[in-house]
Amino acid sequence: IQDFMGTTPGAESFAQACAWTAEVYRAAGLLMAEAGRLRGVADEGGFWPDFDTNEAALDMLARAIERAGFRPGEEVAIALDIAASEFGRGGRYRLALEGRELDSEGMGRLVGGWLARYPIVSVEDPLGEDDWEGFAAFTAAHGERVQVVGDDLLVTSARRVEEAVRRGAANTLLIKPNQRGTLAEAKAAWDAAREAGFGGIVSARSGETEDVTIVHLAVGWRAPGLKVGSFARSERMAKWNEAIRIEESLG
Repeated sequence: IQDFMGTTPGAESFAQACAWTAEVYRAAGLLMAEAGRLRGVADEGGFWPDFDTNEAALDMLARAIERAGFRPGEEVAIALDIAASEFGRGGRYRLALEGRELDSEGMGRLVGGWLARYPIVSVEDPLGEDDWEGFAAFTAAHGERVQVVGDDLLVTSARRVEEAVRRGAANTLLIKPNQRGTLAEAKAAWDAAREAGFGGIVSARSGETEDVTIVHLAVGWRAPGLKVGSFARSERMAKWNEAIRIEESLG
């Protein structure tokens, strides 16, 4: 899994969501340090852990939510970016850390098992970018209960969104404005997704600067979600702080 993230379905404001997330972030860091599993801070400000299995990381995050004083799945929940294209080829998925390989159906079952066991409400790229059948099967099985987010699958492309709608693959678009090259193309992808009833998350990239434009796009385009990284590094915090300022200015 590329990213283990927190999200706050129980928060009543963006500022409260940020405050809760900060509490869970601190609790997770303390738990990993106590267990000798913390190796540093990664590219987007998240912790760089050392776990033997994905389940161990999920267990730790669920414990961090509780240690911070929140109800898992109600106030604070888990979101995953699996980024399956990074370890999947030709319908096969190689889990190198665990020394096993799964087909598309097996990968869907594995992630489905995590959904049953942990307070997960959002899963990004659970299958590879060209595994349309696997994505559609996963969405049919779990899309009523969780966000099935297309990043590598949809690449902020209106054409790919329309194909996903036709196939029943995914139910949420990750919107990366510089993934298409122009704001007009990114907005066209979001328009196509919204018309089809998809959710949307405006997202930052690796190698970000302190520019906060995407926060204004998220608000102006009325995207339900914003994903800009963790609670560390100035290029990440600049965006969270700008979102709080916008909320305050809107009253």
